Amino acid sequence: MQPLLERDPAERIIVALDGMGPEQALAFAARLPQLRWVKVGLELYTAAGPPVVQQLRDLGKRVFLDLKFHDIPATMAGACRSAARIGAELITVHACAGSQALVAARHAAEDAAADTAQPCPTLLAVTVLTSWEASRFAAELAIEEPLGAYVPRLAQLAASAGLGGCVCSPLEVASLRAAHPQPFALVTPGIRPAGSHRGDQARVLTPVEALAAGASQLVIGRPITSADDPAAVLSACCEALTAVLQE
Repeated sequence: MQPLLERDPAERIIVALDGMGPEQALAFAARLPQLRWVKVGLELYTAAGPPVVQQLRDLGKRVFLDLKFHDIPATMAGACRSAARIGAELITVHACAGSQALVAARHAAEDAAADTAQPCPTLLAVTVLTSWEASRFAAELAIEEPLGAYVPRLAQLAASAGLGGCVCSPLEVASLRAAHPQPFALVTPGIRPAGSHRGDQARVLTPVEALAAGASQLVIGRPITSADDPAAVLSACCEALTAVLQE
């Protein structure tokens, strides 16, 4: 039996505020009452800093802080400590930073949340960015291991370090879910509702396909934010997910 929270489709959709300035992002979030989760990425965070996270939270939104921290253990720990203090509930780190950095980041985030009475964040390890296509990934990075093996390796590294989940392409969700049951979170960008343009995403699925494969939450950006009626597109995505969540 799924928890009530998981049965609410709006809780399963994270809308990426990429390409927006702070005023635009706040106005957008304010006019979508059905919107529960927002993703703050590098562009918006660099422009607006920590205050935008608090401002979004003041609007009743939950924040996925997607800054993809990748550094030495002490620096990763410090960054995740700061992210937890401002109330980010999902925080991304690169799995390829290694186990020591992942463990240090997790402990720092948990301790900071407890000290400041903020929600305890879930750290998500980034495996391979969804913009990578398999042949280019191998050619440009000289990594002989295919994506089908490399992604699970990084996901296992994250799980062994005690992280709460990972970010992966929707095409890897089914195999990763078989290896890592709930509550290990699988958060998937590269989500495109039927009929949407792929943009710069190479490995994509529709929201229903990704959720049915075992995704925990879906990151959707331009198909919603660039729509003529973003609220209607968000509502349609939620309606499409309802049948899957009731199974």
